[in-house]
Amino acid sequence: MIEKKVIQSLKGIVGKDNVYADKSDKITHSYDATQKSYLPDVVVYAESAAQVSEIVKIANTHVIPVLARGAGSGFTGGSLPVRGGIVLVLTKMDRILDIDTENLVAVVEPGVVTSVLQREAEKLGLFYPPDPASKDFCTLGGNVAECAGGPRCVKYGVTKDYILGLEVVTATGEIIRTGGKTLKNVVGYDLTKLFVGSEGTLGIVTEIVLKLLPKPEAKKTMLVQFETIHGAARGVAEIVRAKIIPTTLEFLDAATIDCIRDISPIPLPKECKAILIIEVDGDREIIERQAVKIMDVIQPLGVLDTLIASTAEESEEIWQVRRNVSSSLRKVNPDKFNEDIVVPRSKVPDMITALEGLAEKYSVPIVNFGHAGDGNIHVNIMVDLAEEGMAETVQKVMDEVFRAALALEGSISGEHGIGTSKMNYLGMEVDSATVGYMQRIKSAFDPKNILNPGKIFQSSADPIRK
Repeated sequence: MIEKKVIQSLKGIVGKDNVYADKSDKITHSYDATQKSYLPDVVVYAESAAQVSEIVKIANTHVIPVLARGAGSGFTGGSLPVRGGIVLVLTKMDRILDIDTENLVAVVEPGVVTSVLQREAEKLGLFYPPDPASKDFCTLGGNVAECAGGPRCVKYGVTKDYILGLEVVTATGEIIRTGGKTLKNVVGYDLTKLFVGSEGTLGIVTEIVLKLLPKPEAKKTMLVQFETIHGAARGVAEIVRAKIIPTTLEFLDAATIDCIRDISPIPLPKECKAILIIEVDGDREIIERQAVKIMDVIQPLGVLDTLIASTAEESEEIWQVRRNVSSSLRKVNPDKFNEDIVVPRSKVPDMITALEGLAEKYSVPIVNFGHAGDGNIHVNIMVDLAEEGMAETVQKVMDEVFRAALALEGSISGEHGIGTSKMNYLGMEVDSATVGYMQRIKSAFDPKNILNPGKIFQSSADPIRK
């Protein structure tokens, strides 16, 4: 419980209209996409780096947990206030401060919604590639915290590849800057990359310098139906072997297709057991040749049908097939456990085989889709937790899913982070010596462990407070 005098101090910094201590307000800031919930002690909206600094100074003095929050759209519990304290909401810091068309750089505040920046950049003929599925509501600050990816990262990379510099409030309330607006910078340690993906445990980002690209001249979208998932997976390998790196290379398995068949804007016959959604972009003449070459290399792999969009409306129709997936999964069962494992893309067929085996072994539906071009598979374990023993079964399945991914030289998380939901599995992938160095970094940056505590590391392994 936070003392009343601390609440009054917070009101003095941001104004009483930006501090919420009623239970109803705390409930609305207590959960994320995991649907788990932890009540904070107080919710505070900040509007500037100076305000964030003063808030963190108070938190540091009184050893109060403080958690920076954007849209709360994460899938691993990164924005859950598991230790209570202050939920510091940054959505009012939502200004695009600059889009520099000469140097292809944008400067933004953390509350800017990802798709808003993309639209504003495109008006100027520029392009910000990272495109998480939640781009229409997730914030760039959250993208930085989780190092968000998306379908386009197979060609363009993830958030960390576009962060040139940051303004960060440290655990003691200092405001520091890392990196800058130049593409080259080797002055001292690369603190920028250290903060990206740290899930708010090392500092609170209050300004972001982003690299932009010229907007591609054209794009071409294709939807290919396959007889088997293994044919589709082999298709991914053949496309890359043909020296083509598509903008996006998404796959849907048979269980996913069953969920959307009735609502798909494109007919999906029963014989269709897998789908690849392929998009290429760039010079108009080049992408026409790439599309022809892609069709040539995948045709022998059990292709049932192919749709190549010739208009923007047809392209949107193809992507609507993919967008229908998440909202349709609960046709299978009411409870979803979503994991985002990643394996080398050549190992996608092996991972799909392993997942099919686990579904049969435990008699639970496992629905798979995701970014085949970079091996990032979204594994959805669909169950009814009202069934006796099902929660225990889910844990066994998840354990085996992660072990299978690691056995194929993969990772337990491609873009969702660790947060709370995967911290018990951290040691499965990262050896104890490496975890120890991570904890030393956390202790050095945040000696009192006030910044988003209870994340990434298991509670018993939290950095020791000094």
